[in-house]
Amino acid sequence: MASDVLSAGVVFLAAAVVAVPVAQRLGLGSVLGYLLAGIGIGPWGLGLINDVEEVLHFSEFGVVLLLFLIGLELNPSKLWQMRQPILGLGGSQVVLTSLVIASLVLLCGQFVGAVDWRVALVIGMGLALSSTAIALRIIEEQGIGGSQTGQSGFAVLLFQDIAVIPMLAVLPLLAGSDGGSWLDLAAMVAGIAVLLVGGHFLLRPLFRWVVMSGVRELFTVTALLLVIGIALGMEILGLSMALGTFLAGVLLAESEYRHELEIAIEPFKGLLLGLFFISVGMAVNLGLLLEYPLQILVAVVALVTVKGLILYLLARLFGIQAKSRSQMAAILSQGGEFAFVLFTAARSEGLLEADLSSFLLVVVSLSMMTTPLILRLQDKWFVRTFKAEASDEPEADVVDREPRVIITGFGRFGQVVGRLLFANKIRVTILERDPSQIQFLRKFGYKVYYGDASQLDLLRAAGAEKAEAIIICTDNPEEVMQVVALCQQHFPRLKILARARSRVEAHQLLSHGVDRFSRETFAGALDLGRQALVALGMHPYKAKRAEAHFRKLDTTALRDLLPQHSEDVHLATRAREARKELEEIFDREMRGERERQNGWD
Repeated sequence: MASDVLSAGVVFLAAAVVAVPVAQRLGLGSVLGYLLAGIGIGPWGLGLINDVEEVLHFSEFGVVLLLFLIGLELNPSKLWQMRQPILGLGGSQVVLTSLVIASLVLLCGQFVGAVDWRVALVIGMGLALSSTAIALRIIEEQGIGGSQTGQSGFAVLLFQDIAVIPMLAVLPLLAGSDGGSWLDLAAMVAGIAVLLVGGHFLLRPLFRWVVMSGVRELFTVTALLLVIGIALGMEILGLSMALGTFLAGVLLAESEYRHELEIAIEPFKGLLLGLFFISVGMAVNLGLLLEYPLQILVAVVALVTVKGLILYLLARLFGIQAKSRSQMAAILSQGGEFAFVLFTAARSEGLLEADLSSFLLVVVSLSMMTTPLILRLQDKWFVRTFKAEASDEPEADVVDREPRVIITGFGRFGQVVGRLLFANKIRVTILERDPSQIQFLRKFGYKVYYGDASQLDLLRAAGAEKAEAIIICTDNPEEVMQVVALCQQHFPRLKILARARSRVEAHQLLSHGVDRFSRETFAGALDLGRQALVALGMHPYKAKRAEAHFRKLDTTALRDLLPQHSEDVHLATRAREARKELEEIFDREMRGERERQNGWD
C-alpha cells in the first residue's frame, strides 16, 4: 500500500516537473501545464494512474486551502464593502447564465430529443459555475488581485460558491423526493451559524493556547486540523467545503495569527492545487471525445462563448472598464469544479443519466483547458490593438514636435515627474508598455507611444536624437540599465536621469556614469524624518538643516562606498551588499555624531 502511494506520488511529481516548465516556456501558463500532465498520465493517456475519482476528490482540498487563504485577506468589514458586486454582479451572473443555458438545452432538445425542463435547469445551474481554482490561480499569476478585474472576478466566484448550497438543496425537490430536503436546508443554515458563532469565540483562544505551548510545528498541525475539520463538517452537512473554510478565514482575518496561518498553509495549498489541476486533466474522457468529437467541440465553444458574453454584458452594466470586463469574462468563461459535485449529486438523485453526466463532465474539463489559451490570444489582441493605435500616428509628428524630454514608464513615479514638467510647459514624449495607461493618457492629449523603451527604433521614433534629456522611470532595474546603455551608445548628447529603487541600483547607475538619479523611497523617508524632528520640538529651520546635512552625508557615503558591480549581479549578492553598506553608513554616522560637539547645529 505504501509503495503504491509512493509510486503514484513519483508519477504526479514527475509529470508536473516535465509539463509545467514546458507550458510556461511556451507562454501557456502553469494551469494548462498541469492539465496536460494529467491527460498524459491519466487512463486515456499513458494509463499510469487510473483511479481518477479518488484523486479528484482528495485534490479538491487544494481549492479548500485556497479559499481559506483568501478569507484571511478579507476581514468582515471589507467583505461587507464588497456586498454590491457579490450580490449584484455575482447573483446576476449565476441566475442569468443558468436560465440562458437551460433555455439553450431545451432548444437543442427540439432537434435531438425532448429534454425535461428539470434536467435542463440542472445543466444550466452546473455550467453557470466557474472554476474557482483556475480563475484565482490566473489572477494570482498575473498579479491582478487588487485590480478591477481581480476584485470583480472574485466577487462572482464567491457568489457562485455560496450558490452551490441552494443548488444542492433544490436537487431532491427537482427529483420529486420530499426526503427531508427542507430539513437538510435547515441543517445547512444551522451549520453555517455554528461555524460563525463558534469561530468568533473559539478560534483565537485555540491558537493562543497552541502558541503558548512553545512547540512551533504544533501551530501548523492546528492550522491543518482547523481547515480539514471545517471542510469535513461542511461536507457532512452537504455544504461547500471551500465556502466553510473561506468563512473561517474571514473570521481569522483580523487576528494576530493571520500571517502565521498564511505561512503555515501556503506550501500545502500550492502542492494540492497542482494535484487538482492534474486530476482534472486525468478526468478528461478521451474515449468519449473520440466518439462524439463534433458534439463536444460545439458544446465547449457554446459554453465558453455564452458565459463570456453574459459576463461581459453584466460587467458593462455594472460600470466595469472595457479591458477589465473582457479580462474577467475570459477568466470566468470555463466550467468549474463544483459542476462535478452538482452533476454527481444530480445523477444519484436520478435527474441525469450516466451517459449525459459523462458528456457534461468532459465538456467542463475541456472548457477549463480553454481559459489559458483564450487569455493568451486576448493578450496578443491587446498588444496588436494598441500597437496599431500607436502606429496610426504619423512618424513625422514625432520629429516635428522635437520633445525636450522623453519619459520612459508612466506609473506612479513617472506621473509625478511628468506632471511637474507639463506644469512648466516642457515638451514631453512618453513611452509606456501598459496599454491601459496609454488609453488613459491619450484622453488628456499626452503624446504616448506603446512599446519597450530598450528598443533603439522606438527611441529614435520618439525623438531621442534631438531631445535634451531622457528620464527613465520604469520599475524594472534591469530595464533601466538597458536603456542607459542604449542611450550612452547611440545618443551620447542625451542627458540621462533615472529612477533607482535602492542603493544597489544607485551604485549601478553611478558605475555607468549616471549621476542624475532619484532613490524613490529616500526623498520621501527623509522628508518624513524632518517632520518627525519638528513634531518632537526642533525648530523647523534646524530640522531643514538636519535634513540637508544628512542628505549630503548619505550622498557622499553612497559615492565613497561604490562597489565594483558586475553587469549581472545576483539577487542574494545584491542583498548582502545593501546590508553591508547600511551598516557602514550607520557606523560612519555615529562616529560623525560623536565628533560634532553641537550636534546638528
